[in-house]
Amino acid sequence: MLVTTSYDPQAEHLEAAAQLTRSIKQLHGIVKPVRLVSRKRFSLARLRQLYNDSDILLVSKERIEYYHEDQPALFFHPSTAAIRVKRLVNGEHDPLMELSAIQPGDRVLDCTAGLGSDALVYSFAVQGNGEVVALESEPVPYLMLRQGLKAYDSDIPGMNEAMHRIQVIQMDHSEYLLREPDNAFDVVYLDPMFRQPIHESSSISAIRVLANSRPVSEQTIKEALRVARRAVIMKEHRGSDEFVRLGFEEIKRSTTKIAYGVIRL
Repeated sequence: MLVTTSYDPQAEHLEAAAQLTRSIKQLHGIVKPVRLVSRKRFSLARLRQLYNDSDILLVSKERIEYYHEDQPALFFHPSTAAIRVKRLVNGEHDPLMELSAIQPGDRVLDCTAGLGSDALVYSFAVQGNGEVVALESEPVPYLMLRQGLKAYDSDIPGMNEAMHRIQVIQMDHSEYLLREPDNAFDVVYLDPMFRQPIHESSSISAIRVLANSRPVSEQTIKEALRVARRAVIMKEHRGSDEFVRLGFEEIKRSTTKIAYGVIRL
């Protein structure tokens, strides 16, 4: 992996790139060499040729972007979470928050955080004395989420506080659940990468090649039921066999191809 900057970087961007290089080397799952390289006037395509490396982490004034081969750039953005939080601010409902029966002060475990969209809405909903732990096993999505939650600045009331409250951990959820005591969280949530893709945004397309594609195991659900106090919830495409296989009641939504499954305790 190459770490570089935009053209004509300022000193702070050079330092940020150097710090990121050191951080990436310490992440679990990084198997290729990580090299900090000078951008000079080279295009990203030219850097790939010069260093024979298709993966580039770009530090710019606005954000951090990750480029993998011919995939769209991957970067942190609240995306649909911002729309959902705005609705909550306006007193509207959110299907996932209602299904979770979220209350201020709740503790939520997001087992498959990705770029944190659902974790962010949960964090806003549990308010200041609540807690959201977001797990991401794969190094690049973990890094993008961790850095993005720190750096992104939103003008939506309460959004920045919600982002800063999320505790992001790089760990596989099956390992994390085994370590937790009974009834440690009010809600345990899983949003695994769908086996059958539906229409996707470019950000989902970019993260798909980096995500952990392993199906959720029955043992994971057993542990999730032990750790949860109120419910275990899973998101899948509508009519997915995963709901039946893992013992979830499917909650169908007429206006979308996405469905939630719930096991209430």
